[in-house]
Amino acid sequence: MDAKVKAKVVPELDAEFSPAILHLKAIERVVKESGGIPVSVAVEQTDGSVYRFSSNLPPAEHPLGMRNDFYLERLVKFLLWSYGGYRIHVAAPKAMVDRLRDHYVNTERGQFDARLMGKLIYEKPFEIVWAESPADLPPAKELAMSLGRHLDGCRIGFDLGASDRKVAAVKDGEVVFSEEIPWMPALQEDPQWHYDELMAMLKSAAAHLPRVDAIGGSAAGCYVNNRVQVASLFRSVSASLFKSRVREIFLELQKAWGNIPFEVVNDGEVTALAGAMSLNDNAVLGIALGSSQAVGYVTPDGRITSRLDELAFAPVDYRDSAPIDEWSGDLGCGVQYFSQQAVGRLLTPAGIELPAQMTLPEKLKEVQKLMSEGDKRARSIFNTIGVYLGYATALYAEFYEVKNVLTLGRVTSGEGGSIIMEKAKEVLACEFPELAAKIAYHTPSERDKRHGQAIAAASLPCINK
Repeated sequence: MDAKVKAKVVPELDAEFSPAILHLKAIERVVKESGGIPVSVAVEQTDGSVYRFSSNLPPAEHPLGMRNDFYLERLVKFLLWSYGGYRIHVAAPKAMVDRLRDHYVNTERGQFDARLMGKLIYEKPFEIVWAESPADLPPAKELAMSLGRHLDGCRIGFDLGASDRKVAAVKDGEVVFSEEIPWMPALQEDPQWHYDELMAMLKSAAAHLPRVDAIGGSAAGCYVNNRVQVASLFRSVSASLFKSRVREIFLELQKAWGNIPFEVVNDGEVTALAGAMSLNDNAVLGIALGSSQAVGYVTPDGRITSRLDELAFAPVDYRDSAPIDEWSGDLGCGVQYFSQQAVGRLLTPAGIELPAQMTLPEKLKEVQKLMSEGDKRARSIFNTIGVYLGYATALYAEFYEVKNVLTLGRVTSGEGGSIIMEKAKEVLACEFPELAAKIAYHTPSERDKRHGQAIAAASLPCINK
């Protein structure tokens, strides 16, 4: 059964929404009054990075304590997709950790996370390791990358999305050419098609430069040292062809361009970097509401870290009847709240009927058209997403040091984006005034919407001199 929490701001179209952050705050109050069960988690990556997080669970005899297995699993799930790692050390009661390990071995949702984190992303066996005390956990160690903000020379920057791709030619920080082309890469089975499309994109930009000194790109998915670990863009490619051809497709492209500096990172990271460059500030959490949810983070000292920041898979809603992510099969994950999928899910409660054969991008356009005509039903969809965002911002602030939240992506286009942002601010002011005082929401300028991501991507590599 759901543990009930009472939200002060209720989503107009989703009254049953049970924000994860309110559960965490309820647990904090119980622990403060009655004591609790200390829990410490260390998430380990193959490059030696270790991220640590400590919290408490309610006493076992408290009514909330009946859900401690659930609370621990949700916490670890969030840490997995926020930090990323293949070996998870947990200092908590051993029986509880044993049940957590069983979740990753014997349930479909747990197996999905274990397979992606272990076999696909970090290429190591996935492990849950019990630690008797926090002192037995490996020490925290964060490796941050000094990527970005390099604007010298002639560069190409690209951004690969699920429904369109963008490329720009950048000379000494100025965009001299850019184009945006619709595409549907997730439907393409042939790796050669992907290679040819990417090469044509790069040649299109190169034609507007006297030379090409460096190439930088952002793309949906997980990338380690320019290698594709997991990416929905290549979803239709068979496992064998993915391993033999797609995994190193960007290294193959780099070789074709004479091994010039070439960097590809997750699109969320470039979103955050573009925001930091535009704002001339740091501690930026970029959230792109597009075909999925893409998130990136720039630290207070202006760096990109080795964190995954794949918050599309991170739980934001703790109700038992939360919407299901079609890929992982899990409940209440960010993708169902901050993407075109959220808009599609809210059509029926809003009372908007659209043909079933319409794609999600087409449905979004129709809702945005209704919004421009003053349709209250469309407004209710963006109001609801805004409430989601406000509560999720407070949740994210538990795990990230945030001064600036940058919202962008197709869902935020037009008046709907302003409604989302204003509603999120309302939630923070009402529920979390201390966060409202220190976190600012931003949206890109029209220039940054057109060129910001490409410029930031182009700035990733450092040109060797």
